[in-house]
Amino acid sequence: MTFPDIQRVVTGHDKNGKAIVVSEGPLPVVKELAHVPGTVFHEVWSTSATPPVIDNGDDPTFGELTISPPENGTRIRFVDIPPETEDFLKHGAASMTAAFSEVGEGKASTSSENSPHPLMHRTETIDYGIVIAGELTLVLDDSEVELKPGSVVIQRGTNHAWANRSGKPCRMLFVLIDATYDPELAKVLADR
Repeated sequence: MTFPDIQRVVTGHDKNGKAIVVSEGPLPVVKELAHVPGTVFHEVWSTSATPPVIDNGDDPTFGELTISPPENGTRIRFVDIPPETEDFLKHGAASMTAAFSEVGEGKASTSSENSPHPLMHRTETIDYGIVIAGELTLVLDDSEVELKPGSVVIQRGTNHAWANRSGKPCRMLFVLIDATYDPELAKVLADR
């Protein structure tokens, strides 16, 4: 299964305040993870403040690629998730810190030999994950949920993984929002 190309249209204003198209075309930043072949990040846009400043500034997708959005910011991206292989399920946990380091956050990996899935990770973010095409399983510490096109997951800083057991690629759209754990929850998580 191949997915259609992603077209990005960025609007802005001319010097007289008239609404204009600033850029239109393919996404400028697309990266496949070396440690998880077939996993492709398609960077769409990000903001770095709340509320964000509306201007005709530079394209924020260039620069260091990270899973999480900037502090007090947001990030939108598509992620293509390949089908799992037996080899990945058996040996993948050993390379997850390196895999997450490819996207700026090796510390996000929580994978261990006892994890329910090699891709287990946690970020201090609120994420809206929408299945665009294909099927996935959301894996949590104690449960799993089957997802299909149109499924929306509101992921609130939990330890989780996206398992593709379907035999076909899956594409998800993610909107990530910088967040802060409640102090009591942060203490519980630190003790785990």
